[in-house]
Amino acid sequence: MGIQITIAAVVTFLVTVIACPFFINRMKLLQYGQQIREDGPAGHSAKAGTPTMGGVVFLLAAALVSVLMAGFSPVVYAVLLVALGCGLIGFLDDYIKVAHNRSLGLKARSKLISLLVISVLFILLLLQFGHYSTAVLLPFTNFEIDLGLLYPLFVFLIITAASNSVNLTDGIDGLAAGTAVVALGAFTFLALQAGRAEIALFCAALAGACLGFLVFNRHPARLFMGDVGSLALGGAFAAVAVLTKTELFLLLIGGIFVLEALSVIAQVISFRLTGRRILLMSPLHHHFELKGWSEWRVVTVFWSGSLIFALVGVLAYGR
Repeated sequence: MGIQITIAAVVTFLVTVIACPFFINRMKLLQYGQQIREDGPAGHSAKAGTPTMGGVVFLLAAALVSVLMAGFSPVVYAVLLVALGCGLIGFLDDYIKVAHNRSLGLKARSKLISLLVISVLFILLLLQFGHYSTAVLLPFTNFEIDLGLLYPLFVFLIITAASNSVNLTDGIDGLAAGTAVVALGAFTFLALQAGRAEIALFCAALAGACLGFLVFNRHPARLFMGDVGSLALGGAFAAVAVLTKTELFLLLIGGIFVLEALSVIAQVISFRLTGRRILLMSPLHHHFELKGWSEWRVVTVFWSGSLIFALVGVLAYGR
């Protein structure tokens, strides 16, 4: 299986590297470029108009290779349901922004309802194929907690939190894609340890595709992944964590995503309670930019942090 996993990663990498230039040219013809938030770092204004929605390329590459190599695998289809479902939400959000010049995209309520529908369908699919378990393993132990009837709500929260956390992280060239590669590498290992070889293959395929995308997304980026990519990645992480019964390990392996989300929450709470901001700007990566760090320095430091978090997550697997 190790050879198949390696082949999956290499194939998706090559497919993405080959497909991205064509996608970039297409987006330029359609004039579908990134809109930059007015209250963002001043240096980001130069990024306006950069082709976006590149997540379509690496997501479809990973999905196609996973299905072809894993065959009829219920667990792969379950992961793809969540990843593609979240990706569709992101695609609609991106399309509204770039095609209709609505900077806010989909309304938050529409996104939340859509994520709820995806979560319900995901749970029903797990029940249908006998992969549903309400037990949650605690990191660094062999102890499990049975959430019982609360587990469906737990799954919904994981999918919602993961998708939005990755979306918040996608604010600097290469940050989300590179961090995702590291996290997917860790989940590839955990999936093999959990006896989910098909999930390991999917994680490797998605990692290879993200690495191929990173060729064009590294600073200065020629292509952004858009919400279609970031929401899909978060959804994929959540689904993989559920299927490998490593739900809480996602907090460790995705530590950078967690910190980015917490920085936004803390900023909002602080401003509403005290009228003061604890960061120069949120999410966290913008704070360091305004402190004078270059984009490349922020990205490399965060990638290094992601690697440390991933290693901790792998070591925390007590089985």
